Amino acid sequence: MSYQGLRFMGGPTGEVRIRIYRPAGATGPLPVVLYTHGAGWVFGDSAVQDGLVQDLTAQSGAAIVLVEYDHSPGVRYPIALEQVYAALDWIVVHGFLHDLDATRIAVAGDSVGGNMTAALSVLAKQRGGPEIQAQLLYYPVTDASFDTDSQHSHWLRVDAPRDEPARAGAGVLSGLPPALVIVPEADVLRAEGEAYAATLRSTGVPVTAVRYQGIIHDFALRATNAVTAATAQAGEFLRAALSPELQTL
Repeated sequence: MSYQGLRFMGGPTGEVRIRIYRPAGATGPLPVVLYTHGAGWVFGDSAVQDGLVQDLTAQSGAAIVLVEYDHSPGVRYPIALEQVYAALDWIVVHGFLHDLDATRIAVAGDSVGGNMTAALSVLAKQRGGPEIQAQLLYYPVTDASFDTDSQHSHWLRVDAPRDEPARAGAGVLSGLPPALVIVPEADVLRAEGEAYAATLRSTGVPVTAVRYQGIIHDFALRATNAVTAATAQAGEFLRAALSPELQTL
């Protein structure tokens, strides 16, 4: 595994920081996964996500570009999202200088990083690019109402009122890249992640949605059997999308 941290000029603040991970012994232009970390928009960095990103790099055979976006409350929406979009654009324009193949790009993220990954896919569609081959969402935040069944089950009283939240319409979500949505059973975000997957599927987007039993939010950052299985599944999904010739039989 090799690493490279760099800064480039761009985005709404004028500068964006990224960290590039490459598989051990990799040569030539590599497919790319643009990764957006979680931690509530206010915390998190490459150090927190390092283990997960290393494992995804090894399992997928792709280079992973992790964006060190600016945190709230120092910046407000949409600064962080625009920094992630700037990183996507940087890969297309300058990636070849770092052996990154801009014709094979997937996007991925966990928790609020999953939120920004989903939003990035929509933004790229609305702006006419760059083209994204796949999206990997770990327990994404997808509902601003915080009024889903798992929010109530794991936060509020079980007898609290429950209403189905509004979802993005087909006009926004149709035509987005294929998605893998991974959620833990005991997570307040579980219901909205699964609902988002169902909505994507209803618009014709190819979706695989998986619930891992008996685990909690941020499980992908831990060392458990579920993490091993989820990372292997995510790696195969990314290989199939970006390097089908390398997919494990």
